[in-house]
Amino acid sequence: MTHPLVPQILELATPVAEDLGLEVVSVVFHTNQRPPVLRIDIRNPQQDTGLDDCERMSRALEATLDATEIIPDAYVLEVSSPGISRQLTTDREFISFKGFPVIVQTAPPYEGQQEWVGQLIRRDETAVYLNQKGRVVQIPCSLITRVQLDEHR
Repeated sequence: MTHPLVPQILELATPVAEDLGLEVVSVVFHTNQRPPVLRIDIRNPQQDTGLDDCERMSRALEATLDATEIIPDAYVLEVSSPGISRQLTTDREFISFKGFPVIVQTAPPYEGQQEWVGQLIRRDETAVYLNQKGRVVQIPCSLITRVQLDEHR
C-alpha cells in the first residue's frame, strides 16, 4: 500500500529531477522505521546514473521538501539509482552516502560481531565510523571485508 504522501512527494520531486536532467523512477516512504525513510530512485536518461546524479538530486530535493514542510517530522532521504552498485569502495562513495544505513562485514569478527549495521558517519585511514542509535562505533579498516548500503532500513 502506497503511503498517502507519495503522490505529493512525486509531484514535488518530478520537476526537481527534470531541472537536473533526471527522471524519478519510484518513490517509497518507509514509515515503519524510526526515523522514517523516504527512498527515491532516479535515473539519468542521457547516461548511466551515477553517484553525482544522486547527490545533486538529494541536495535539491531536500531543500524543496524542507521548504514545503510536507513531511513534518524527522526522516531520512535516500536517493539512489536502480543501477548503482550497493557496495561502497571509493572515498567519494563514503562521502556521498554519509548518513545512509550501511552494513559493515568483518573477518575475523570484531568485538564478537561479523556484521555491523548503522548509519555511516565517515571513513578514514584507520576505521569506518557508524552511528548505532546515537552510539558511535569505530570498526578498524583492517578487519572490514565489505561495506554496503542497507536497502532494508
